[in-house]
Amino acid sequence: MSRAFVFPGQGAQTIGMGRALAEVYPSAKAVFDEVDEALGERLSVLIWEGDIAELTLTQNAQPALMATSIAALRALEAEGITVSSHAGFVAGHSLGEYSALCAAGSLSLSDTARLLRIRGRAMQEAVPVGVGAMAALLGLDFEAAVAVAAEASQGEVCQAANDNDPAQVVVSGHRAAVERAVEIAKAKGAKRALLLPVSAPFHCALMQPAARVMAEALAAVVVEKPVVPVVVNVRAEAVTEPDRIRDLLVAQVTGSVRWRESVLWMEGAGVTEFWEIGAGKALSGMIKRIVSGDVSLRAVGTPEDVQAARG
Repeated sequence: MSRAFVFPGQGAQTIGMGRALAEVYPSAKAVFDEVDEALGERLSVLIWEGDIAELTLTQNAQPALMATSIAALRALEAEGITVSSHAGFVAGHSLGEYSALCAAGSLSLSDTARLLRIRGRAMQEAVPVGVGAMAALLGLDFEAAVAVAAEASQGEVCQAANDNDPAQVVVSGHRAAVERAVEIAKAKGAKRALLLPVSAPFHCALMQPAARVMAEALAAVVVEKPVVPVVVNVRAEAVTEPDRIRDLLVAQVTGSVRWRESVLWMEGAGVTEFWEIGAGKALSGMIKRIVSGDVSLRAVGTPEDVQAARG
């Protein structure tokens, strides 16, 4: 199968996402109902009618984006488009990897929602507010960004956290080190280098306390073999073994999101179509900048998108 379903990460959230899907497709509405029940609260009300600042809180954004992605997938399924018959691989960016695993039947929806609530809280609480930071370095490739982070560390943590596309790498770590990285990157010819409005330094060694929390949480849930291989962030290759999936989800908390390499791996495995399932089109933009050949890109986040995909 030459198609991959990919699932977005944090930053794609908007008030109202998924609501039209829930209004048109009962199976999409059932996703939000099940997530509400799993979390013991009406997260759907926050998603559809709440305040964007509250939705953007990591502990809310993570399960909310997953719910929107799975709702879009259920709408596709209602039209006869399934992961097992229409995708060769699934993958997701950071928290999107959980959406991908849920989509492929490796994690149940309720467990995925609870895991992402735990993950969001643990990542937020791992580092006191103000101690860490993240910055986007634009116009530098991954190797250059790694060199910048190493130079900026000076005994503190500064790591390449997200390898998003050939000209966008995010670094993460102690605030002072990340601020140094911004200045070093500018001096080395970065088109732009700027601090990101995030509440914690994700995907770096400072997240080790959160990794311990996730190891315990993941040990308590059932991980099934996915119906199609999952291309995982920290390895940039396909994985199907449940125990390895569990271990790599723990490693993902402190490890780099190797999205550029993951997309290249899928292209090398014969993928020529990428369907972004859920909120926004950020991954589609990255993929367009990553792949060397002609690929087809489709975003599926509204009933109209679902109908077009069926067509």
